[in-house]
Amino acid sequence: MSAPRVLFVGGSGVISSACSALAVEAGLDLTVLNRGTTSTRPLPEAARVVQADVRDPASVREALGEEEFDVVVDWVAFTPDHVRTDVELFAGRTGQYVFISSASAYQTPPLRVPVTESTPLRNPFWQYSRDKIACEDLLTRAYREDGFPVTVVRPSHTYDKTLLPFDGGWTVVDRMRRGAEVVVHGDGTSLWTLTHHRDFAAAFTGLLANPRAIGEAVQITSDEAPTWDQIFRTVAAAAGAEPRLVHVPSDAIAAEDAEWGAGLLGDKAHSMVFDNSKVKALVPGWVATTPFATGAREMLEWYDADPARQVVDAHMDAVMDRLVEAHRPRR
Repeated sequence: MSAPRVLFVGGSGVISSACSALAVEAGLDLTVLNRGTTSTRPLPEAARVVQADVRDPASVREALGEEEFDVVVDWVAFTPDHVRTDVELFAGRTGQYVFISSASAYQTPPLRVPVTESTPLRNPFWQYSRDKIACEDLLTRAYREDGFPVTVVRPSHTYDKTLLPFDGGWTVVDRMRRGAEVVVHGDGTSLWTLTHHRDFAAAFTGLLANPRAIGEAVQITSDEAPTWDQIFRTVAAAAGAEPRLVHVPSDAIAAEDAEWGAGLLGDKAHSMVFDNSKVKALVPGWVATTPFATGAREMLEWYDADPARQVVDAHMDAVMDRLVEAHRPRR
C-alpha cells in the first residue's frame, strides 16, 4: 500500500514546520508548494518542493499539472478569497482539504469554558478572526452542497523556540534583564493555553487522510493553561531575571496602541481553556507532553545562541514605558 500523498501549501512556518518534519517521519509522501523564499525553518530533505505562488492560481496549475493528492493542507489561507481559490484549484483532486482556522474565531469573550468545537464562532474585536470565520462558513457550504472534503483545524497559541509569547517579543525579555518593568494586561490572573508546535504536529498528522475527520472542525491545544503572571515569570526564570510586573487594563493598552489592543481584546485578554476530547478520540493516544517551562528554556537558548536574534522593538519599548509610568502602583 503506497503512502498517502500530501500537499502542504506553505510548510516552513511556526506550526507547519513541525508538521512537515513529522509528516515525513511518519512516512507520508509530502510535497510542499511555496514561493521558494528563504526561511529560518528548513524543510525536511525527504519532502519534494514545488515552487509556485498560491496567490497566482495559474502558476499552481502549471507547477502541479494534473496531479492528485490524498490530502491538501493550506497553511497560508486567511480570507474567503484565498479559500475560494483553493476550492477551485483542488475540487476533485484531493480526498481531504485541511483549512487552518484559529481558536480566536470562537465567541469572544467566551460565555463558558472549557471551549469545545461547538462553542459559537463570533469575534467582534479582531478582523483576522472574522476573516477565519468567513472562510469556515464558505467551506461548510462547499462541504454541505458539493461534498468538498474539508477538515477545519483550530490551533490556539502555538509556539516554537523562535516565538516568545509576548507582544513585542524580545523587547519584554530585554526589559526583564535590565530591570525595567514589563506590562501584563489585566490583573495577570486570566488563563492562557500555550501549545508547543511538536505537540500540535503529533495530533495534526493523525488527522491527515483520516476519513473520520472529513466534515469536522477540530481544535488542537495543550491541556496546560497558566495565568499570564505565571507565563511572564516562567520566561523570566528561563532568562535568569526577576520580573517587575505592572498590570495594565487591556482597554488602556488598546487606547495607547491600537494594534496591540486588537490582539488583546480579540484574543489574549480572555481566559481560554480547551476541551481536547474530540482530537483525542480522532487520534487515539495523543496527548500534549511539552510543558511551557521546557518551551521557555528552548526559546531563551535559541535567542541567546545568536545575539543578532535579540531585536528590541523601539516603538513597543516606548509604549511600554508610557504604560508603566501611567499605571505603576503608587506608594
